[in-house]
Amino acid sequence: MIDVNQVGLTIGPFEHRLHWRDIILYHLGIGFGASDLDYVYERAEGGLKVCPSYAVIPVFQPFFEVLEKLKIDLKTVLHGEEAIRLHAPLPSKGKLLSTVKVAGIYDKKKAALVVLDTESTDEKGALVCATRMSLFCRGLGGWGGDPGPKAEAVPVPKDKSPDFEVSYRTTEDQAAIYRLSGDVNPLHIDPKAAEAAGFPRPILHGLCTFGFATRAILAGACGGDVSRFKAFQGRFADVVYPGDTITTRGWHVGDGRYVIEAATERSVVLSHALAEVAP
Repeated sequence: MIDVNQVGLTIGPFEHRLHWRDIILYHLGIGFGASDLDYVYERAEGGLKVCPSYAVIPVFQPFFEVLEKLKIDLKTVLHGEEAIRLHAPLPSKGKLLSTVKVAGIYDKKKAALVVLDTESTDEKGALVCATRMSLFCRGLGGWGGDPGPKAEAVPVPKDKSPDFEVSYRTTEDQAAIYRLSGDVNPLHIDPKAAEAAGFPRPILHGLCTFGFATRAILAGACGGDVSRFKAFQGRFADVVYPGDTITTRGWHVGDGRYVIEAATERSVVLSHALAEVAP
């Protein structure tokens, strides 16, 4: 049984050194290419841009530390939801210092829902970004505990066309590249591991899909300006296979807020999604 007394546990700070090679590798992992010079060339005019979804990368180490402290086997974990909030554009050099807090552990009967909040600051202590990660830990529920708050409804407008629609095709090698940014779960590279988990072949990382959707929001709602991108949250609704095309649609619902939906040819893969964009 999971230890619910660990709610409130905070660990860190963990240091993440920013290097152009790591940033560019991440960008290649979420589909940027040679035509996106500002994201893949360290000497780009105006400096190397950092995609806002890179906010998830500095917290990989804290994530694994928390799983160890909670005695959670990674094999039981399904990534349910992810949220990022940018308080400043992500820097391309220097370092970030990240802390992680166990914000909640909830009883979903067949699983425990573990919610982790992180904050990353620059070297001077200024808050740069924050994330919230929701993890379903299969087989660890059923103790009769708090089921947690109900998720916010994010209905997709049915009475109007999306304000933007952007499609990006993933490559057959997408997961093989993305895993080099830190998520080396064999589910995304090893056919035997994927089969054991019930999939016909390795699946794309959920956070890779999240990165593709972030690129689409940058293009469709921010005019490519990373400083306008403020927040993005979504639920992982279905799997993506390397080679699929991800189409992201956004509906402006006022005050810089967009309802977001991302889908492949088969199904919706990011739902209950919202983005916030500055003017």
